Amino acid sequence: MAKGQAYDASSISVLEGLEAVRKRPGMYIGSVSRKGLNHLIYEIVDNAVDEHLAGFCSKISVILEKDGSCTVEDDGRGIPVGMHEKGVPAARLVFSTLHAGGKFDDSAYKTSGGLHGVGSSVVNALSVYLDAKISREGYVHHDRYERGVPVVALEEGLLPKLGKTKKTGTKITFLPDPTIFEKTRFKADEVKSRLHETAYLNPKLTIDFEDRRGEATERLTFHEEDGIKGFVADLNKKSETVSDIVHFLGENEGITVEAAFQYTNEFHENVLGFCNNIYNAEGGTHLTGFKATFTSVMNQYARELGVLKEKDANFTGTDIRNGMTAVISIKHPAPRFEGQTKTKLDNQDAARAAGKVTGDEIQLYFDKNLEALKAVLGCAEKAAKIRRAEEKAKTNLLTKQKFSFDSNGKLANCESRDASICEIFIVEGDSAGGSAKTARDRSFQAILPIRGKILNVEKASIDKVLANAEIKTMINAFGCGFSEGFGNDFDITKLRYGKIIVMADADVDGAHISTLLLTLFYRFMPELIFEGHVYIAMPPLYKAIPSKGEEEYLYDDAALERYRKRHKGKFTLQRYKGLGEMDADQLWETTLDPKTRMLKKVEIEDARMASDVTELLMGTDVPPRKAFIYEHARDAELDI
Repeated sequence: MAKGQAYDASSISVLEGLEAVRKRPGMYIGSVSRKGLNHLIYEIVDNAVDEHLAGFCSKISVILEKDGSCTVEDDGRGIPVGMHEKGVPAARLVFSTLHAGGKFDDSAYKTSGGLHGVGSSVVNALSVYLDAKISREGYVHHDRYERGVPVVALEEGLLPKLGKTKKTGTKITFLPDPTIFEKTRFKADEVKSRLHETAYLNPKLTIDFEDRRGEATERLTFHEEDGIKGFVADLNKKSETVSDIVHFLGENEGITVEAAFQYTNEFHENVLGFCNNIYNAEGGTHLTGFKATFTSVMNQYARELGVLKEKDANFTGTDIRNGMTAVISIKHPAPRFEGQTKTKLDNQDAARAAGKVTGDEIQLYFDKNLEALKAVLGCAEKAAKIRRAEEKAKTNLLTKQKFSFDSNGKLANCESRDASICEIFIVEGDSAGGSAKTARDRSFQAILPIRGKILNVEKASIDKVLANAEIKTMINAFGCGFSEGFGNDFDITKLRYGKIIVMADADVDGAHISTLLLTLFYRFMPELIFEGHVYIAMPPLYKAIPSKGEEEYLYDDAALERYRKRHKGKFTLQRYKGLGEMDADQLWETTLDPKTRMLKKVEIEDARMASDVTELLMGTDVPPRKAFIYEHARDAELDI
């Protein structure tokens, strides 16, 4: 879109009214966990980034305020404030009407991340208050809402003016509603990661960040002139690289395709996809097009150079991307995403465009850079050899000892074979396992006891992982195989249990066992987490037995303190040191019964950060781990 095209009240289209957001917030922001909470910030920031893409915004400010609110300010054109044909100011439509915005046609925005027109209105609906100050047409216009309802009186049908200004832009402050969200404290690390990522994708944009909630205000500025080349360099800053960063930019079918990649000597791939500045955690057609074309071209080179002989099978895509770190960013005028949170791109023309531009550009580069080509093919050749060796070892290890479905008697399976209702509890120790087997509902609940702490897979080689008896038992019980860098045998459709529930003691050892299990799932069966199948059971820590009144289970120290404050009489406190101390009825009531139990669903908000933190905390490098623990000590929940 060229500068100067009209962006006024007539640019705002209305599809339907705002309803049910507060009743079903997960439909719009994914969840009401911290992931959904942080998503509120991203919705407002993405609107400001769209102004930047249109050529009207160069600076965005994000402030985490002391009172728990967030302020996002930009220097764009400002939301239109004129009278809309619906009879209300255009800005009020944007904040109070679902599917109202300036992105349903290309009159105001050529490309945009916020295509559904629900971002601002959803944030408004899910906030205790939202305050908007819009600088436009020489004045600062003001509007304010409480839980989605406007509380500012209009003046002659328009928003009131707070004063004159020469600036333009929009400033929004909102406070998340604690009756909607499980937690209302924004996680600064995730917000900073997202903002830094946005700066890489927009090299002419500056983003200021402030966190005013601590004793001292944290201030950061993100401005990355090298764009996604700098992004790749940052991702590889701890790795030994074996090639230069390759960068290209092209257009096909009206879709702009930009990519940067580099190879390291580490045996895994890290390929990130973005559409209109939105990170697509589950990938999509743009990554499919890039990967398929890259694989085809590199296999062609491999045969031309004699790396692959006539009798040899082609390298797999995983072989060729082994060691690759890549960022693929496309700008699409009409993207289709799966869900409001935009985790996966679905446009077939994106696959064609990404494939065409990739094919043209990488051949131009590698025809002129033979040594770089040989380095990439060397990585593929090495990966293929390791893959074949590991496939052989995997076959030998998993077939050497045939496991029945009941895993040599360890697994107490359920009667149902309907995965949608079946649950499997991974229980620490034979004692707790015996109690759980007695307490469960055998029609749909399976119990799998494990002995002690399983192998830390972050520090172990693949052969040791597959040789571990407890891990082999879990792989066989789940029924869907496992993922690993060179050969992916994981098939989520074969999963036998809709819920995989880690049930460990409520102590330090239990937390350690849970962490080891989550590391295993994240590294070797990540789809279990990404598709919402992994949960943590929440057994109570205490049982309060009053001299008068009903007994009550207390799940943590905070619950105990609340009980002490509200309970006036005397009571006896029983502390559960382990699951094995509960009888079957207690275990059923507190931890197994779907009607009364508490479960924590395991989610990943930022896949890149999750991978880095897992490597940091579970790997072998001690000093960075100590630094991380000291830095985040105040976030810990201590059992004292």
